[in-house]
Parts: sequence; structure tokens; C-alpha cells
Amino acid sequence: MRKLISIDLDGVLNNYDGNYNETKLPEIKQGAKNFLQKLSENYRIEIFTTRNIKMTVLWLIENGLIQYVENVSNVKNQFSSVFVDDRAINFDGDLEEVYQKIIEFRPYWKK
Repeated sequence: MRKLISIDLDGVLNNYDGNYNETKLPEIKQGAKNFLQKLSENYRIEIFTTRNIKMTVLWLIENGLIQYVENVSNVKNQFSSVFVDDRAINFDGDLEEVYQKIIEFRPYWKK
């Protein structure tokens, strides 16, 4: 069975820049379709988002991504092998180092 990967929508698959609009999703990020297509060859893909699920599914359809996605959810799946998120910090075993990363954290689109 292929492993599950959970991918955040905003800031990963689209050009989110911190200006949240609950009625409109940002444009697709360049390379997002190819990224999902390549991942789908070896992994199951789930999209997680705080956005409206129906609006997200329509966005995936409009951008030709839905065929690569197994599920869309408002919750990160506990069975995912990997999470891809623009607001994540990787824990590498050193709590002090992670503390510093948290204090200094800025999403890539704010750097």
C-alpha cells in the first residue's frame, strides 16, 4: 500500500501571501500540478486546509489537480507519513533548536 502524504493548500499549492479571502482562493502556484502528478505516482495524497471543503474541491477541479488527490480535509490525518506545510517546523530531536526556530519563524512568503 502506498504511503499517505498530507499537503496544505494555502501557501503550498497556491500563491497565498497572508491576505485571507474566504470567498476566493489564490492562483495556483507554478509547478503545483507537476508536483502532485509526480507524488501521486508513489504516494496517496490528501489536501488539508482551513478553507471550505467544497470551495477547495472546486479549486482543485478548476486547476486540473483533483485526479491526484484522494481526499480533502480540515484536519491533518494522523496516518500521514509526511506533512507538507508552509508553516511547519521540522523536529530533529533537539528541543532547544526547535525553540529557536519557533521564535524566529516566518513563512517563506514573509521573508
